[in-house]
Amino acid sequence: MSQLSSYPNVYNSCLVLLRRAGFNLRYDASKEQWFAEYRDFIFRADNPIELLGLTAIYRDINPSTPSEDWWQINDPDILSELDPGS
Repeated sequence: MSQLSSYPNVYNSCLVLLRRAGFNLRYDASKEQWFAEYRDFIFRADNPIELLGLTAIYRDINPSTPSEDWWQINDPDILSELDPGS
């Protein structure tokens, strides 16, 4: 069985997928943060894997304009289902 893990050797694959999807990418070395920008939306993460995850939320919800809490999906509450102590 093949296993894929969150590890730096996956970073470039994530960045390639983001660029293919049309995101403008940058890295701020002084803050060690990664950025993806698309239209009026800016995504910031500690690594490209997290950045890909944040943009996946955007692509699924597909908001037309930024608004407060546009990223929240509360139903079903899978987090409480898998981790009742959360």
